[in-house]
Amino acid sequence: MSIVTDEARIDKYIDALWLEKGLSDNTRQSYRRDLSAFSRWLQPLGSTLMTADQALLSDYMAFRLDPSRSPRSAARSLSCLRGFYYYWLREKQLSINPTAKIPSPKLGQPIPKSLSEADVDQLLLAPSVDTAIGLRDKTMIELLYATGLRVSELVGLTVSQVNVRQGVVRVIGKGAKERLVPVGEEALDWLARYLRHSRPELLGIKASEVLFPSQRGRGMTRQTFWHRLKHWANVAGIEQSLSPHTLRHAFATHLLNHGADLRVVQLLLGHSDLSTTQIYTHIAKSRLQALHAEHHPRA
Repeated sequence: MSIVTDEARIDKYIDALWLEKGLSDNTRQSYRRDLSAFSRWLQPLGSTLMTADQALLSDYMAFRLDPSRSPRSAARSLSCLRGFYYYWLREKQLSINPTAKIPSPKLGQPIPKSLSEADVDQLLLAPSVDTAIGLRDKTMIELLYATGLRVSELVGLTVSQVNVRQGVVRVIGKGAKERLVPVGEEALDWLARYLRHSRPELLGIKASEVLFPSQRGRGMTRQTFWHRLKHWANVAGIEQSLSPHTLRHAFATHLLNHGADLRVVQLLLGHSDLSTTQIYTHIAKSRLQALHAEHHPRA
């Protein structure tokens, strides 16, 4: 009887995740890394993923919760391992889930990094729109701030997903969930200008459905856009660390600061759970303080 390796077990589980939950490539690769890391840790101890018991799992989590490591990373790893063992328990390849009685690491509520409205204005003014690349980057940043898209959603947009006339973008988010996101007039104006001038120049004679192609006329990667964003942040003189996700946070925070309903922001961001959106209320305090000062008789 042949021995099934840890690698084969991981492959089968990752395939099952894709079939059952439709998880993205990035999420599946993250799961694979976490499982492979635990498998490598077990090897010197003479154990495998399928023979590891609760004691070994506890030791591994203690190793992952070393002060030099992020507790959030350890929590993600434990969540991944729980799913892995639950799957093999369901497949009747295990009689017990060794992660069942292991407590999750305690995490503080992270406050997302955001940008002030003044910083966003500076960032939007930074790209030179006299070049095809500059106009493309300007349009991408305008659209990102106007819609709060995830960077993967932004770089994955196709021409057919954008309706300039109706002012909406059809987004395919996590878990292949679809949502319609409205786009403001400013971003729509730049989008129309980009489609007329910059995109045809970037594509040349190539035919493509990609909305924002690279210089080679291909789909842009998340990493490429991140580097472009960092470049324009430097041009704008923005000193804080910046990522595409920072603009998503700014989108949500600024909406709440200007009185938007939390559930509306939840729908626009594509969050399945309102609790995920509620964290933005912690960084929308300026709006609450201003309302208190304006309306409370004892303020």
